[in-house]
Amino acid sequence: MRQRPIVAFVCTHNACRSQMAQALARSLMPGEATFLSAGTHPAEAVDPGALAELARRGVDASDLRPKTLDELPPRVDWLVTMGCGVSCPAFPCDHREDWGLDDPMGGPAEGYASCADSIVTRLGTLRERMIPSGETAQEVADADDRG
Repeated sequence: MRQRPIVAFVCTHNACRSQMAQALARSLMPGEATFLSAGTHPAEAVDPGALAELARRGVDASDLRPKTLDELPPRVDWLVTMGCGVSCPAFPCDHREDWGLDDPMGGPAEGYASCADSIVTRLGTLRERMIPSGETAQEVADADDRG
């Protein structure tokens, strides 16, 4: 049996896009993977606009906080950068991609909503690639629970 994949969303400040991606992934794909986020130069706090957009969507963000790359496991299955020119020097991962998302930080609410919509779309595509054909998300979660 295989373990649940580890997905890390990485951005410069880990204050907006990567936080929204982590929270939306946990909400939309519970039990399918372990979703984490971190930043190369973390901010002091999660962006209030990102928190407001997550709240508007009914997504729990109570435990979100900016984190450093050092807080990630030494290796992840999927490393997703948000499009902020982040360079993760030799960060060990099986799959790496950049989502190229515009940063809504400090802008109008519509920018946060648009960014979140883009994240949701990309999460659907990630799910298709992450879970092998013919295997259900529940089977992944069950396999992980059995060890």
